[in-house]
Amino acid sequence: MSGVLKRSVTIGGHRTSFSLEAAFHTELERIAAKRATSMSALIAEIDAARDPATNLSSAIRLFVLADLKARLAGG
Repeated sequence: MSGVLKRSVTIGGHRTSFSLEAAFHTELERIAAKRATSMSALIAEIDAARDPATNLSSAIRLFVLADLKARLAGG
């Protein structure tokens, strides 16, 4: 099992950080590449859509999970 790594990104002109396991970060990179977008843009999209009660790290994990479920369902 991989450890949790803290990463920083700029969203809307301000720096923020999130913590993800390597496996989630790898999947997030795959999704960004599939969409032909940058990691910063994808994370900004996730940040804008998340429930304010959910922290960014959790929102990213849930986004990756939803993408995986959609792929498994053929979507």
